[in-house]
Amino acid sequence: MTTSVPHLWQGEFVDDAEAGRRLAELPELTGRVVARPLPTDVVIGACATVSAQLTDPASALHLRLAAHLPADEAGAVLADLAAALTRQALERKLRRELGRLRPERLTRPDARRTVYEAWAPVGLLVHIAPGNAATVAPLSVVEGLLAGNLNVLKTSGSDTPLAVELLAALCAADPTGLIGERVVALRFPSSRREWLRALCGQADAIAVWGGEDAVRSVSELAPPGCRVVEWGHRISFAYLTRDAAADVTTLDALAEDVCRFEQQACSSPQVVYLDTEDRAEVFAFAGTFAERLAKVSDARRAPLPGTAEQAEITTVEQLARLERHLGLTRVISAGDGTWRVLADTRPALTASPLHRSVWVKPLPRRAVTATLRPMRRYLQTAAIGGGPADVAELSRAVLAAGVTRVTPVGSMLEGYEGEPHDGVYALQRYSRRVSVRAGEAAFRTVPCLDDLVAPPVPAPPPAGPLLGKEDVQRALASLPDVYAHLYFRSGGSTGAPALSVFTCDDYDNQMGAAADGLLAAGFDPARDRAANLFYCGGMYGSFISFFSILERLNATQVPMAAGPDHAQIADALVRHRVDTVFGMPSFLWQLFHAEADRLRAYGGIRTVFYGGEHFTAEQRRVLTDEFGVQVIRSAAYGSTDLGPLGYQCTASAGAVHHVLTDLHTLEILDPHEDVPVTPGEPGRLVFTSRARTGQRLERYEIGDLGRAVAGPCPCGSHTPRLELLGRYGDVVRVGTYFFNYRRFVQTAQERLGYRGEVQLLVAPGSGRERLTVRLDEAYASDADAARAAFVTGVAEVASAEAEELLAFAVEVVPGSAFERTAASGKLRTVVDLRRQARSHTHGVRLHPAE
Repeated sequence: MTTSVPHLWQGEFVDDAEAGRRLAELPELTGRVVARPLPTDVVIGACATVSAQLTDPASALHLRLAAHLPADEAGAVLADLAAALTRQALERKLRRELGRLRPERLTRPDARRTVYEAWAPVGLLVHIAPGNAATVAPLSVVEGLLAGNLNVLKTSGSDTPLAVELLAALCAADPTGLIGERVVALRFPSSRREWLRALCGQADAIAVWGGEDAVRSVSELAPPGCRVVEWGHRISFAYLTRDAAADVTTLDALAEDVCRFEQQACSSPQVVYLDTEDRAEVFAFAGTFAERLAKVSDARRAPLPGTAEQAEITTVEQLARLERHLGLTRVISAGDGTWRVLADTRPALTASPLHRSVWVKPLPRRAVTATLRPMRRYLQTAAIGGGPADVAELSRAVLAAGVTRVTPVGSMLEGYEGEPHDGVYALQRYSRRVSVRAGEAAFRTVPCLDDLVAPPVPAPPPAGPLLGKEDVQRALASLPDVYAHLYFRSGGSTGAPALSVFTCDDYDNQMGAAADGLLAAGFDPARDRAANLFYCGGMYGSFISFFSILERLNATQVPMAAGPDHAQIADALVRHRVDTVFGMPSFLWQLFHAEADRLRAYGGIRTVFYGGEHFTAEQRRVLTDEFGVQVIRSAAYGSTDLGPLGYQCTASAGAVHHVLTDLHTLEILDPHEDVPVTPGEPGRLVFTSRARTGQRLERYEIGDLGRAVAGPCPCGSHTPRLELLGRYGDVVRVGTYFFNYRRFVQTAQERLGYRGEVQLLVAPGSGRERLTVRLDEAYASDADAARAAFVTGVAEVASAEAEELLAFAVEVVPGSAFERTAASGKLRTVVDLRRQARSHTHGVRLHPAE
């Protein structure tokens, strides 16, 4: 229901008396509010909710706002608002204007230096909105929110409550309350000087729409140092070459630009310039264009101008008719006064009286810049009609004269998402660029200062059904091509390879987050020399992703990729003085042993960053003791479907990772029910992607098990931590017993001193199923001794054998005999050869004790 209370103050509707009282408290309020950062994803989430409501004609918000608009305009206006508030539009705006999706975070623009930069709010941002554009006021406030400001909107007392009610809906759509505390909307006339003075006198920046008088009036009230952002009146024009002026299609498109919105928009053409000095051509073109304008105007009903507007039109037209006697002008107008073409032989830019009134003037291209430059502060859009070379040449000329945007004829009033307005980006005008220079030694592994201050603002809890791999793959069939820029396939280590697609922007955002995580893990792009030895090819993404990550870090890298020629790789490591290697543990383990003598003699590999698998404790010991490796750490926790999910800091041990909360929301659900676990208990990991435009994954059950790690991290970061406990596939059911792959690995290390790879094979048998453990002959020689160790160390083996439920064996084989995935080279930890392996293993949960 429409409120009768005129003002909105921090989510609450208040009357004049209360608003006046609170105005005196603005300075204190500003200091209190802007001290708490406003994450841009909070704003985007609330705007997306409101956009969905505006898209639905039956929603209460749509019906309420439509009542404030003319019936024939309501649908288009609300559709424009809905489009501007979509997640895609706002994310594109942030990337274009402020460089990234979370510009408010103090991060390192150059990873080699411990210098942090961010876009900070100006503070109290006052918006003096126009009365003739319904969408301008609320969208300006949204821009102010994206920049993190406390926003006070002033609309005219005669305006409808549309802006106020839309902003109230935006506040209500934010469960954190951070938006509500940053929005004040007041409806009062500019004649109420005491209120206007109270607003402007305390502002850090003022955004004002209107003519010179309005801007001057506001500027006089602004305190010293206040940034006045002028969105004043502008003049736009079309420029036609001879060929374009003779093209009927071009003239019809130009006539459409003249008639749309009755030239009320700043981008509407008020003048048509011809590339000529011949007055006869000007008058002839005016007659031709008048015919096309009459045709288009007849098809578009023209609203009657007001009395003042009609008086101006009459004055300009009559003056032009009088100047005809001097040979300067010609006037062609409609009999009913709905349009007029004013031909003038003088090239100086002249404002039109609007309402389908357009000047036609000569301006040879050699004189474009000199003629128009005196009016540079008023110029906005130029539509250029001509060939490609003409457009290129004339664009440079009009831009030098002061024009801020060039368009094709017929699309002057159209724009694109992220387009600058009047030559500037609004978000940059509503922000400050700030920096912190920190000590190199203490901050080398700190990618973001904000993480040292407080935990991230909790995202709204995800809702809806859980998704599995099959659900995601089915949804891909209906994904529009506009969201499918990059195609990747998983390695297939847990089943058939799965397809995943990303937009280029989403991929870039994810690689940026993973790069920050690598800094936290101790990688130093200023000193480390890295070799990328992940697998490449077949649409597998590990090598490509880490190439992008290292590139973003401006790191020195040798992009070799994993391959069968271990000697060649080792030679490159030594020759290029590599001290840090990235790759799969299984491949790196093969490499170190195949080229053991050379790499031991080199002794220069100090750091190993791995992904996709884990090194065993014994393997870590060998790399450290025999090869001189000092650091062995996860390069990232992630998946092909979701991208990077977490990172290890220098204080993380084992499988503990910080969650990349900028990208995802994590839920840990009970092993048997779809409810959250008690904090610290193990459960199924369910991720919701929050910063992904295309293939959005909501509540995706990734197939991993883990538990939340409580308490502060010694690294100082407040981002939540997670301990990985394995995958569903690590547990297999054989002969009614559940066998945990990790128990076999642990037993081999503890009882046999084994340091190689372990693989389980499950196969059907004639009477009972067979479970076979494969060991690498390079590290185990006695299969019988190994069998006895497993029977003793894994209680389920002895029990199942005693009950004759399985046949158990140990194979000692060459390393080349282990089965691996074709794309990633990962070891297949469990190879289930039974026909219904999926039904046997699906849904099994891993208990932490296992």
